[in-house]
Formats: sequence, C-alpha cells, structure tokens
Amino acid sequence: MNAASRVEPGAAPGRVLVTGLTGFTGRYVAETLVQRGFEVYGTVAGRDSTAAHGAREYVADLLDPVALRQVIEEVRPNHVLHLAAIAFVAHGDVDAIYRTNVIGTRNLLQAIVAAGSSDIRSVLLASSANVYGNALVHPIDEGVSPAPANDYAVSKLAMEYMAALWRDQLPITIVRPFNYTGVGQSLQFLLPKIVNAYRERAAELELGNIEVERDFSDVRDVADAYARLLDAPAGHVVNVCSGTTCSLSEILLMAQEITGHEPTVRTNPAFVRANEVRRLQGSNGRLHSLIGAWHTRPIRETLEWMLTA
Repeated sequence: MNAASRVEPGAAPGRVLVTGLTGFTGRYVAETLVQRGFEVYGTVAGRDSTAAHGAREYVADLLDPVALRQVIEEVRPNHVLHLAAIAFVAHGDVDAIYRTNVIGTRNLLQAIVAAGSSDIRSVLLASSANVYGNALVHPIDEGVSPAPANDYAVSKLAMEYMAALWRDQLPITIVRPFNYTGVGQSLQFLLPKIVNAYRERAAELELGNIEVERDFSDVRDVADAYARLLDAPAGHVVNVCSGTTCSLSEILLMAQEITGHEPTVRTNPAFVRANEVRRLQGSNGRLHSLIGAWHTRPIRETLEWMLTA
C-alpha cells in the first residue's frame, strides 16, 4: 500500500473507527465526523451513554487484541482515528501508561493488518507535543529532535517509533497535538481546574508555576483538524497547534475579567514538577500544507465557552 495514498475527489466520506470514542476528544471528533457525513464507529472500554449522536460503539480494550480484530472485521473501516490512551501526564500507574500507549497501539495496528487492510485509506495516531520536552527552539516544528521529559512523553515517542514498523503496510499519519481544552475535559487537567474555580467562585486556587507558557487550542478546532487529516496525504508527523503561546498568569487574568471574580492564587510546591516543560510553542506550517487554511479560536473565546457552559 502506498503510504501517501489519497482518497479520490468526490468519493464518499466512508466509515471511520474512532478508538476512545467517548473520551474528551473522541466525543468532539465523532460529532464532527457525523456532521460531515461519515459513518462513525468507535471503541470504548465499557458501555457509556455519552457517545456522539449517530456513532455506534463497541466495547474493546486496547489490551485485548482478539476483541480489536473482531471490531475491525465487523466495521471494515476506511479510516482509523486512534485517540484511546492514558493522556494525563501525572498519571500514577507508569506501567499502565506504557502498556496502553505502546502495546495497546501495537495491538490495534496488528488487528488492522490481520483483519485485512485493503479498505484502509488512513490511520491517524494521536501522539503528543510533550515528546519535544524542553525544546530550545521556538516555534517547534516537526524537525525538532524529541527530548521527552516524563514517562507519558516517553510512551508517546515509543509509540511513534513502534508505529514506524507498520508504515509499509498502512497509511499512517501521526499527530502531535499541543495543549487543547474545552467543555467536558477532566478537572485533572489544569485549565478545567482553573475554570471550575472561577465558575464556582472559589476563595482560593492552588497552582504550580503560573509562568509556564503553553500553545493552547480549542478541542473543537482540533477535532476539525483531525477530520480533515483523514483525507490528506499520509506518512507524515504533524503538529496540531495554534502557533502562539499564553502563560497561565494570562489565563488567570482572562478568567478574572470574564467572571469578575478574583480568588487568592497560591503556589503549591507539590504542583511544581522538577521536569516541568517551561514553554511549548508549535509551528503549524505542515498542518496548513496538508489541509489548507486552519485556525483555532483565541483562548479567551474558549474560556468564555467553558465558563458559561
């Protein structure tokens, strides 16, 4: 199979299998795909009522290769969009991070090939911009050498290297999303935690280093980019990012301006990571070259959405 193959103009959108269908990103991706006429199917770890309308779900764990192959054989997808992963950097079970993110992804790729991959037009694997670590170059493009600084990032880079073994059999695209957020993201993550404190008008808010800078995008725009990449030439590693940065102190000021509330912000040393990535700013030039014009909403607009949802 030609890894750079592309769907013919005018062809039907086809069937998409989304792993992690009912996760934070999966719900927005599924909704976007349904709106664009795709037949959407997805895997979930257990039955969940939060799947996007019009998407059909299957219970299949990434660590169960037999179940994965059965799903592939039944759905016969044209596209696979792999989102299921342990995505929380501070997740306590390191063994689970590696098993899910590396072995689980390998099980999926093996299942696709074993089930027969003649119908496959694209396989999009979600990695992470965390693989760049504390890069000294800004903005960070895909040519910057990875330097992962935590187990989560190492697991994602290991997943990328493992996936390269399948490139001669599958049209694989790897996306490296930078930080993104939106309504429904777990309070484990920083921006939802901040938004919740302002929405609940908390008296105090404990954070780590508020001067770290991040390249933030809106989950709805990330879902749009993923959907459009399904029909783009495969074989690439692609940053998904806004191309701009915002510090957490600026986020706090925006939330204060939107809500009129000003909690006391305290630095908790326990929240300051020794291997903290100080600045992450990406280049989205390759993304634009593959899918055309793409923009993410300003982070203030995303915060307003989250604060009023």
